[in-house]
Amino acid sequence: MQIAKVRGTVVSTLKEPSLRGVKFLLLQFLDQEGELLPKYEVAADSVGAGIDEWVLVSRGSAARQVGENTQRPLDAMVIGIIDTVSVGNHILYSKKDQYR
Repeated sequence: MQIAKVRGTVVSTLKEPSLRGVKFLLLQFLDQEGELLPKYEVAADSVGAGIDEWVLVSRGSAARQVGENTQRPLDAMVIGIIDTVSVGNHILYSKKDQYR
């Protein structure tokens, strides 16, 4: 799994039939200090994440194992919304502090 920040949404009206009803998010990955990396990826959302939230991303074949339809052509899936990330005694990210 990797940690990413939700930067936006991706809308596609014409797509593979097995992807109908799937919400897509534009994600930007984070490094170990919580800094944004230049790499972006589109991922399906299984948890209802929103803009600026930090999320857990499953990639590769593990992303296809989420949900009822395991035959979807997916490379990445948002599988969790992060509440906190801490390293040692330092809180790197806290969702409750983000919106103050």
